[in-house]
Amino acid sequence: MRKRLTWTVVLAAFAAVAFAAVAIAAKPTIIRMGNLILTVNGDFAPKKLFKTKLSPVKLNVSGNLKTADGTHPAALREVVVDFDKNAANDVSGLPVCTQAKLVATDTKTAKKQCGPSIVGEGSTEVKVEFPEQKPFSARGPLVFFNGGKKGGKITLFIHAYVAVPAPTALITTTTISKQRSGRYGLHTVSKIPVIAGGSGSVISFDFTVNKKLDDYAQAKCPDGHLNARVTKALFDDGTNGSGTFVRSCTPKG
Repeated sequence: MRKRLTWTVVLAAFAAVAFAAVAIAAKPTIIRMGNLILTVNGDFAPKKLFKTKLSPVKLNVSGNLKTADGTHPAALREVVVDFDKNAANDVSGLPVCTQAKLVATDTKTAKKQCGPSIVGEGSTEVKVEFPEQKPFSARGPLVFFNGGKKGGKITLFIHAYVAVPAPTALITTTTISKQRSGRYGLHTVSKIPVIAGGSGSVISFDFTVNKKLDDYAQAKCPDGHLNARVTKALFDDGTNGSGTFVRSCTPKG
């Protein structure tokens, strides 16, 4: 039987992905950080969960980033998120992908190299603004790959393939470790790659985790809610956001 680990796939952190995954709600949540405005939305199913027994859940998360004054948004560089102790992820036994297999690959090749280790998919949009040039945006696919466990930490690779301006593979690495901190049981850290030499920023994302309700994304609902907290959302202009989120579920059994 696989060893259960907390909510790792939800984080599946791609730049905004990691930050957005905490906002699993029926309607959008708006997070303001000075001039930056992050809107996130998502949902999970089923809503009714056992009080003491973990069961599979499917997660859908989307969001967008903009500025209040319409200027080019700063790029996200690092995200730290803690997740509820009542969520879990059963990743042992899943095939493992390595970063070396994903570097400089398009989406089709990445899937061919590491198809069995895929745990989620979606898309992202990047906006690029070079000096003295008109800004442009490019949309591309997101694929989440299980990177395995070593030294007590889980690694997750998020592969994006976008034209910025030439087609480029962007790989975000998330590390997940256990923690004991009151309501929270998992500590996640996501490092975001530099896009277009620092001129690119993620402005939207949309992804699904555990689409087939496999065992690795799981949750239980002993008291009617699941919590998450962002302790760090660091942008390259020095902006640093944080917040706590509480989302409802319905206990059964």
